Amino acid sequence: MNTSPLTLESLLVLDSIDRRGSFAAAAEQLNKVPSALSYIVQKLEEQIGVTLFERQGRRSVLTPAGRHLLEEGRKVLSAVSKITEQTQTIAHGWEPKIRIAIDSILDNQTAFKAISSFLSEYPSIEIDIKEEVMNGTWEALISGEVDLVIGAPQPVPSQKGIRAIKIGQLDQLLVASGDHPILQYEQALTKADMSQFRTVVVHDSAKTEAPWSNNWIENGQHFFVSSVNQKINAILTGIGIGFLPKERIQELLKSGQLAQLNFSENIQMSDLFIAWKLVNHGKGLQNLRNHLEKAFHHQQ
Repeated sequence: MNTSPLTLESLLVLDSIDRRGSFAAAAEQLNKVPSALSYIVQKLEEQIGVTLFERQGRRSVLTPAGRHLLEEGRKVLSAVSKITEQTQTIAHGWEPKIRIAIDSILDNQTAFKAISSFLSEYPSIEIDIKEEVMNGTWEALISGEVDLVIGAPQPVPSQKGIRAIKIGQLDQLLVASGDHPILQYEQALTKADMSQFRTVVVHDSAKTEAPWSNNWIENGQHFFVSSVNQKINAILTGIGIGFLPKERIQELLKSGQLAQLNFSENIQMSDLFIAWKLVNHGKGLQNLRNHLEKAFHHQQ
């Protein structure tokens, strides 16, 4: 098997010479003699047939080809450093990566603040976030696609091995755009009244579990979207009416862009949870949960 002339040692030497400006200064940083660095660079230049440095006064400056090699090589050095850090964290019970599903119904600002606080303490842990809706959020946890869910709605699945903690309650309002024709109704609206107008509905993102929807209006036309943000914008533009989380639309109600509708039936409330599998014992997940619980408890 052919071996590449480019080694981690040669990349470290190139990086140090570029940063320090000379072979002598780089040798001091790397605790080597300058002649050892010169040998490594000359050997690399001979093997790849490229001049990497040129003299400018007392400084050694990379050629364009040398600059390209170092810029790409620094990506390799960074990757190697990351692998080393992650290996060390795993050895001490810390996961290199935590996968999270945030339910679309949740205003994720509080969650992101908690995650930011966590990352300031544990910067080597990688976070991977995806958005899910309703049963799709639970499904992602049960199937092992994610390690943690945030803002998942009730009911909590009955499968053993899931731990869920309530972080809040979903308070929804029936709303329409400020100039929607439904605002002409003076009496409390019934489902029969609402069925005469298009309703905006967020798709449940579940792929195998039976989908469900909060406060579903069975009859009439529906306009389906894949996130609550899309639903807000669809209702704002007058495409239809629908239920939205109160905390997400306060400013829109104040400005008159959205109007709350008087609904004759009780609007279904739902608790929201963070949840994880009990088999996940990683210290990163434990610490992240603590940050999230504090953030949402402080919010209440």
